Order: sequence, then structure tokens, then C-alpha cells
Amino acid sequence: MRPAPLLARARAALLPIACATLAGYFAYHAVIGETGLLAWGGYRAEHARLEQQATAIHAKRTALEHRVALLNPSHVDPDLADELVRKNLNVVRPDEVVVPLPAKDAAGD
Repeated sequence: MRPAPLLARARAALLPIACATLAGYFAYHAVIGETGLLAWGGYRAEHARLEQQATAIHAKRTALEHRVALLNPSHVDPDLADELVRKNLNVVRPDEVVVPLPAKDAAGD
């Protein structure tokens, strides 16, 4: 007894349909997926932003390393030491004149 012609055609078409469905699934995710072609633009923008942030942090770190090197106990930079003493201890030399400035209120006037 022969199977029905419709059933025979369905069985013959099952493998190509399954392969096409599988290829479509992978193609969809390759283009629209989380790591697909459309996501590359966002990743490139994020990479550029992070590179810029890393460059800024590196520059700040270099400046801080230089400032720390100036505070080496064996040879302290006199200008930096004077700046820190004046800022932190509120001291002045006897021959200097202090001009008080009006304090700014919280409104920023």
C-alpha cells in the first residue's frame, strides 16, 4: 500500500523546510541579535566613549603621579610645599596682606 501523495510530499519537504528554518534563525540573530550587525554601531560608540574616558583617567593619573613625585621626602618642591601649607593650615608670611572676600551665599549671588 502506497502512502498518500500529500503525505509523501510533506515528508520530502520536511528536511528542506527544517534547514531553511534553521538558517533563518541564525541569519536573524546574526543581523538583529544581541551581538549582530546592527549592534556593532552601539558597541563602536561605547568603545570610543570608554577609550576617551581611559585617556582622561590616564592623564589625571599622570598628573597625580607627578604631584606625588614633587612631595618626595628627600627633595620636596618648595613651591608645592608652600601651596599646601597655605591651603591646609591657613598661614601667611608677616609681610603679606590678606584681603578678605565676601562670602557667597547658597543662592550664588
